[in-house]
Amino acid sequence: MSDREEQLRADLSSLRIERGPVAPRRPRRWRWWIPLVLLALLAAGAAWMAHGRPLPVGVAYATRSAPGESGPLPVLSGSGYIVTGDRYVSVGVRVAGRIDHYYVEEGQSVTKGEALVQLDDRDYRAIVTATEARIASARANVALADSDLARGRPLHTQGVISQQEFDVLENKAAVARAALQQLEAELAQAKVNLDYTTLRAPADGVVLAKLKEVGEIAVPGGFAGSGDLIRLANLTDMRAEVDVNEADLNRVHLGQPALVTPDAYPDAHYTAEVVKLYPQVDRQKGTLKIEVHIVEPDARLLPDMSARVTFLQPAEPGKASEPAVLIPGAAIHRDAHGDNVVWVVSDGRVRQQRVETGGDVGDKIRITSGLQGGEAVVVTGAPTADGQRVAVN
Repeated sequence: MSDREEQLRADLSSLRIERGPVAPRRPRRWRWWIPLVLLALLAAGAAWMAHGRPLPVGVAYATRSAPGESGPLPVLSGSGYIVTGDRYVSVGVRVAGRIDHYYVEEGQSVTKGEALVQLDDRDYRAIVTATEARIASARANVALADSDLARGRPLHTQGVISQQEFDVLENKAAVARAALQQLEAELAQAKVNLDYTTLRAPADGVVLAKLKEVGEIAVPGGFAGSGDLIRLANLTDMRAEVDVNEADLNRVHLGQPALVTPDAYPDAHYTAEVVKLYPQVDRQKGTLKIEVHIVEPDARLLPDMSARVTFLQPAEPGKASEPAVLIPGAAIHRDAHGDNVVWVVSDGRVRQQRVETGGDVGDKIRITSGLQGGEAVVVTGAPTADGQRVAVN
């Protein structure tokens, strides 16, 4: 080995780093308590959310009616419409003519026989005048024929005129009388047509609509309703019409009391009675149309107004004087078991209360058990647990 190689080896040896013995690696321990800490933090957060920050809610108070004040028990309710007993009466023309003017306006009350519309009657008056003139001529012919017959009768008896000539005289008199009768019939028809130029109310009612304008030509017949000029309704016989599911028909019968509440006036309740069950079920909808007669209607009820009809059942003997607790329908909820429950607010916290319902009373629900009246029940907001803090809006 040369001196140069020895020198290089010496230099490389001087650069080597000496290491001590390597210590053995300690095994990492499983920190089992970390998940427990996380769960505890989550539970504390949920508890703070549930019981720390109040949940904003809206409440309504359960009202307790006085004994006998709540009336008959509701058994069924549904949405329907206000109608009239005679439906709508459309008054149309029976003779053609131009509309001269209307005697009435929409909303005006009319009585039977009152004039509604006047058509141009000049043509019909002319026909009457012409027929009367023809009748005068026919009466003169009858008088002449009767005179000829009266003079010919003794002459026929004396044999001055033949039987044939006398028969001719009798025939002329008969034809003259027949012509007169025909003209009198034509005059009667002409007067009827003249009278038809004035449209009159067929019954008492209120004018709902004028269907044509002054100056238009009205012609009877043609398309359905093309000759109608006035639409009337008898507002003294007001009814409500509702479709009832055929599965609930055993809960409705003729003469049954009912309550009608118009959607436009939710605080107005009208006593009614079932007066008609239509004879055929609607196969597609599975419903039967039922009418109730409103006992005391007023000016607020209008045809085709939407309304809610509640069918009532008189209270059982001995229970008519029992009070009733009423709450809004929005306060009723279903729990996991399918029972009706409400959230009752007390001292800033809520508790879940199971209740039993007894049907609708207008826009409220009758509570038969679970509440005593005066409780504040949640109608807006969604509590999740008993004891949850709430703030009433």
